[in-house]
Amino acid sequence: MKIAYLGIDLLKPVLDALLEERCQVLKLFTCPVDNVTEFNTAVIKTAEKRGIPYTLDRITAADLDELAAQGCELLACAGYYYRAPITDAFPMVNFHPTPLPVGRGSWPMPWLILEGAKLGGVTAHKMAAEFDTGEILLRERFPLDEREDHQTYMEKVSERVPGMVHVLIHNLSQVLENAQPQGAGEYWPLPAEKDWTVTPDMDAARVDRILRAFYGYECVYRDGERKTELIGGRVIFGESKGRPFSVQGGYVVADKMKALK
Repeated sequence: MKIAYLGIDLLKPVLDALLEERCQVLKLFTCPVDNVTEFNTAVIKTAEKRGIPYTLDRITAADLDELAAQGCELLACAGYYYRAPITDAFPMVNFHPTPLPVGRGSWPMPWLILEGAKLGGVTAHKMAAEFDTGEILLRERFPLDEREDHQTYMEKVSERVPGMVHVLIHNLSQVLENAQPQGAGEYWPLPAEKDWTVTPDMDAARVDRILRAFYGYECVYRDGERKTELIGGRVIFGESKGRPFSVQGGYVVADKMKALK
């Protein structure tokens, strides 16, 4: 099957699964990232290794016309920053890392952990003019562990992707025919710095939840006017006396730290 692909490394298992199903990628569209917490290096490496044309430029309607002229049969999107134009020339499917219609938005995963959700999931849906609102094609749900973090959550998403891609590719017409409208949904706003900031007066259990929700991404420890960026942060429960990143009932350690102005 001839396809186009939109995405960064966060959901690269979608690209891997499509290639495993012997799809021919006509072009790969990714986008600029910081390559500190969000990456595009793996999808670019795959494109270069396989001779797939790729670009960091935002996809346009002209790109869709060109893909249609090349015989594109499907566009798959997984973690692409930009809103893509919509065409009727071929199906356009987005993979979203929540069980839609719950959890619409560009970064919903932290909210699941912050709010103590019991279930997570991944949804393949038709792309529509509004983000994450298109008809549901495939959906998998899974339970969240008590100690779930952003990384383990995405591992669970990745585990379910190959099976979903297999069904999509081998039963595309039927899957499209069985599409179900989402109905009313929940849009979750993009987390802001206040959501990933911890302070010395916070209870260790609350800090632990925040650090797990954003594990692998920047968090901020703010002590008065002093701010420190933490990546890979975690709480050590117990005595915090003399520790540089103390909280109530413990202290914070991290894989990477950087003082902020």
